[in-house]
Amino acid sequence: MNQSRNPTPYLLLSVLLIGIDQASKLLVHEYMQPGFSGQIALIGDWLKLHYVLNPGMAFGMQLGHEYGKLFLTLFRLVAMVAIGGYMIHLARAGASKGLLWALAMILAGAVGNVIDSTFYGVLLGNAPYGSPTPWFHGQVIDMIFVDFWEGFIPDWVPVWGGQYYSTPIFNIADSCIFLGVCSILIFQGSFHAHGPDEDSVKEEREEGEKEEGAGDFQGSASTEITAAESDPRNDIPTPTSTEEEEDENKKESI
Repeated sequence: MNQSRNPTPYLLLSVLLIGIDQASKLLVHEYMQPGFSGQIALIGDWLKLHYVLNPGMAFGMQLGHEYGKLFLTLFRLVAMVAIGGYMIHLARAGASKGLLWALAMILAGAVGNVIDSTFYGVLLGNAPYGSPTPWFHGQVIDMIFVDFWEGFIPDWVPVWGGQYYSTPIFNIADSCIFLGVCSILIFQGSFHAHGPDEDSVKEEREEGEKEEGAGDFQGSASTEITAAESDPRNDIPTPTSTEEEEDENKKESI
């Protein structure tokens, strides 16, 4: 049986990642200009900080519906609660630490983007024009731009043909979700095939050795008793005091 784990360390990791995500977004909003004019090169021409507002899902994807943003935000709220509850349940059931760390990252990413969608329309005033309410319509702040390729997609490509495309711009919350999901997909075999903790194994081994030692002691004691009982010398009767006196009287009479 797997030993129950304390979910607190994994929740603390989620809180830490949420704090980093929100701090990075607010710093970008405060000190950077949106678009190419405010772009900052970090490593050559392929890793940049590029401030954009994302009204849709992760990596710039959107739902083409009037209430798509509202549905997306509500879905994120439900997913956030479900992931958090599932992670706590798995921790108490003794799930693999690797699986719990991965879920903590996914939870942090979900909460990070939920905060943007729920509050940024009010706090930062970045809800899209024409939104029925700024609540739950805030736009997510993206800033990490891995610029491998950009240009127009050929017309013969279905759906996206003829459109301008560049590699996605994302944020730390998106990165947490991506890394957490990839970890589960890649290491799911080890996550679900883990054995009991080393401490549990050690305790069980020590208990087994104690029981084995007690069994050996009892076995040796019973062996000695059996040997004593089977000794033929024990069948010779021991002379009593009366018999000894009679023998002495016979000797005197002789």
